[in-house]
Amino acid sequence: MVTERNAEFFEIIKNRLNPKRLYHSICVAEKAKHLAEKYGSDVEKAYTAGLVHDIMKNQSAEEMLQLIEDDGQVLSDSEKAITVTLHSIAGEIYLRKNLNVTDEELLSAVRWHTTGKEDMSLFEKIIYVADLVSDDRDYPDVEEVRQLAEEDLDKTLLRGLSFTIEDNAKKHKLIHTDTVKAYNYYAERIR
Repeated sequence: MVTERNAEFFEIIKNRLNPKRLYHSICVAEKAKHLAEKYGSDVEKAYTAGLVHDIMKNQSAEEMLQLIEDDGQVLSDSEKAITVTLHSIAGEIYLRKNLNVTDEELLSAVRWHTTGKEDMSLFEKIIYVADLVSDDRDYPDVEEVRQLAEEDLDKTLLRGLSFTIEDNAKKHKLIHTDTVKAYNYYAERIR
């Protein structure tokens, strides 16, 4: 089982991530474990997914794009330009190809933890929300969002998607189409 490799994964991310990102990954792992316990998902696997979710975060855009292209995936020019999302796609590939992770639920959670997607599984939501509300996060209203995460994962997910869209729009940055689709999906269901 993939959770038996946590010590190995920790050593790998310790060498791949800067200290701030390593701390963030540990915080996400702890929050994912808590949310999995609260919402009835696999606690140990949630911890593992949180630990490795940003495994490619400190790699260059060029390295991530090469890994994605070598995997046969084709990204549009706008997807390539949204470099903040590349690490989740590359992370899923790196885990699958370089570390022989075969757990599809974990791989999918890593893949979608940045953009979100329509109709996410409970496990995918837990990793997305854990990343949003981990103890190292300090954005405005984070305490309110953390409280919401204790009450309703879907509303927390929608709040995170909304923040991403608003923040990127204010900065005139591109917004990933998966994020827009996820927002519309959940906004329609959480009225």
